[in-house]
Amino acid sequence: MSDPYASRPAVHEQKVDGFGTVRVLPLDPAADAPLLHRWVSEERAVFWGMNGLTEQRVREIYAHMETLGTHHAYLLVKDGAPSGLLQTYEPEADRVGACYPVEPGDIGMHLLLAPAEPGETRSGWTAGLAVAVSAYVLLGLDRRRIVVDPDVANEKAIARFARQGFTTGPRVVLPEVDLPDVYLPQKHAQLAFLTREVAFGR
Repeated sequence: MSDPYASRPAVHEQKVDGFGTVRVLPLDPAADAPLLHRWVSEERAVFWGMNGLTEQRVREIYAHMETLGTHHAYLLVKDGAPSGLLQTYEPEADRVGACYPVEPGDIGMHLLLAPAEPGETRSGWTAGLAVAVSAYVLLGLDRRRIVVDPDVANEKAIARFARQGFTTGPRVVLPEVDLPDVYLPQKHAQLAFLTREVAFGR
């Protein structure tokens, strides 16, 4: 099967032993909106906060993000198949920065995994993607620590980050954001942190 993403330049490419090759591609809002709209519209993605949005609105949100120097979105592709959506951001430029003491070298991260195909078993899927994502964010971007802020009710995500070596931080309330291009309701979040030393020993 040909790789429809092969012509797109990657900011990171990594062969993960026993898993496959993961490429991190800058998101193309126009080209990727139909795929993302399917992902974020599923009930399993309710904590992503985009349930009910139209495909056009999803495209507009990521087109707006593309204009920012502090927030970035990427498509994760495993062996030619789209496998997840990664967003990174500067905590001091995000509402989470008001909820904990930001340290030099911190970077925020959101990760949405692609849904499994019907009948597909994906043992080790999350761990394999996490290896490549952590390497890109901490080593490729030369950062000291990742911060994540899953909803306190998103127990699956909280458990997943714990398995990946994240240290649980405080529970916080992220304030509402109501701007012309962005609206985010108040969010009760569980902060967690992963340092480069824990992930890679350096």
